Amino acid sequence: MPHRDVNQIVRTYRAFIPLITAILAFAVTARSLQAQTPATPRAKPAPTKKLAIEPPKTASARPKLVVLLVVDQMRADYVDKFLPQWTGGLRRLVDEGAWFRDAAYSYAATETCAGHATISTGALPASHAMVANAWWDRETQKMVTCTADPNAKNSGYAGVSAKGGDSAWRMEIPSFAEELKFQSNGPTRVVTFSLKARAAITMAGHKADAVTWADAGGWVTSSVYGAMPFVEQYAKARPIKEDYGKTWTRSLPDGSYWYDEKATGAVPPDGWNLTFPHPLRGKAAANEPDAAFYEQWASSPFADTYLTRFAETAVDSLGLGQGGGTDFLGVSYSSVDYVGHEFGPRSWEIQDVLVRLDKDLADLFAHLGKKVGRGKYLVALSADHGVAPIVEDMQKTGADVGILRLAELQDRIEKALEPFNFPKPAIARINGSDLYFAPGVYDKLRHDDKAMRTAIDAAQAQPGVAEIFRADQLQNRPATQSPTRTALADSYFPGRSGDLFIVPKPYWLMDRNPPGTNRSYGAGHGMPYNYDQHVPILFMGFGIRHGEYFDAVTPADIAPTLASLCGITLATRDGHILSESLSK
Repeated sequence: MPHRDVNQIVRTYRAFIPLITAILAFAVTARSLQAQTPATPRAKPAPTKKLAIEPPKTASARPKLVVLLVVDQMRADYVDKFLPQWTGGLRRLVDEGAWFRDAAYSYAATETCAGHATISTGALPASHAMVANAWWDRETQKMVTCTADPNAKNSGYAGVSAKGGDSAWRMEIPSFAEELKFQSNGPTRVVTFSLKARAAITMAGHKADAVTWADAGGWVTSSVYGAMPFVEQYAKARPIKEDYGKTWTRSLPDGSYWYDEKATGAVPPDGWNLTFPHPLRGKAAANEPDAAFYEQWASSPFADTYLTRFAETAVDSLGLGQGGGTDFLGVSYSSVDYVGHEFGPRSWEIQDVLVRLDKDLADLFAHLGKKVGRGKYLVALSADHGVAPIVEDMQKTGADVGILRLAELQDRIEKALEPFNFPKPAIARINGSDLYFAPGVYDKLRHDDKAMRTAIDAAQAQPGVAEIFRADQLQNRPATQSPTRTALADSYFPGRSGDLFIVPKPYWLMDRNPPGTNRSYGAGHGMPYNYDQHVPILFMGFGIRHGEYFDAVTPADIAPTLASLCGITLATRDGHILSESLSK
């Protein structure tokens, strides 16, 4: 860089001094003038536009009455087959409601108690623990029913003598009806009816206002629920025995029935023949009702009509659906199940009892429309299980079907285990598909691969057996590619379910009777096959969008859907909300 002379630099800075002085003087003058000038007032800001705040919306409307209808043993294909012959309530459910055509239970224990508990809670047997109608109690070494309660006492209406005690204390989670009553801010009444205790009780749950079922020729309840005056009055005014002497005749004209007049393999109640008409006069056709009469009555459409009138009386007496809250009415129609067991699904009797039920439901819906108001009540209808064809009827097709003799299977396993020195008998009980070993035997088998394999091989050698599963293969509902194993796992509850599980071949009927003895029933259910699992699901009324829906669903979806429309939360659930059918 070239060297600059210092004197030159000094001369340059001195030349800029006058200019800097002038700039500073101007700045001071300007500041002084600003201080002397009055401040210009600021413009007021434009007023802020206030947003309109809507008042909080009131809670969305709820149905005034929830009506849960369960038709015991109603196969889904009954709707497809017989719909053209229906003109009443069943037809109205299809024409006005939401029809789920691919509804099926996911589990194996397709029985009444398990099905009703699943519909009621929105959970599977692996969650609600009602794994069967009855099971082997390992502690007492006795069979117990799903509703047996040692701390409850049953009582009869209108002088009926009741035995034992029943409640929902074995059901591990609350029902929808319980949650509705507990979570609602208005008064909620819970009322259920059925011919079967296990149906009426599981629909209601652990607490309810009126839970009523048939027994000993009359009507019964439990100390857990208490007695209702209107039930007493109705039972006195309209005793079941009033139907003595009536006759069940055909409802449809000639040529309208699908199948043979005499159902192959049918086992009708005592006092009835294989063909119509079916008189309600008991076994001896005496002048007074006997035990056979009450069996005939339960297997006739007169029992369904009685339950319908009972439900209508409850609506009138308690003002159901007419108060400040949402009430619950549950009715389980049992007669279809009794008729199905006796005459099978391919019978004139099944076709006819459904025609009669269609008329009864028309009456019920008309009554609800008058008392509660059209569009103010919500109906859900389903079934607890389906049913297989009668074996002897199915054999006409040439299919490989027969009777799986459980007594023979038990003998095979006992003999096979003799060399291993297990206690005798090694098997405590076989109940349906569940095999219970004597205390300590299963634990020993688990640690003795050879003995376990021997027992399973012996069971699989019995004609009619398809597969055998062990309890430890089902615990905690493992992920599996086997639909059968999944179905069994969904039914499994530790401590109540068996040690081994017997899966028969399709259409084979399990029977405990010794060979050569007559069965007391025609058709059966309780298996992990579609004919036992496939059931209808229909909704109608408040909040429901009409239509046919073909997604795969399960009856465990019913309670969550009802809960969503009532604004309540279930304790736990395996099902989901059927949102596609909701109009809101």
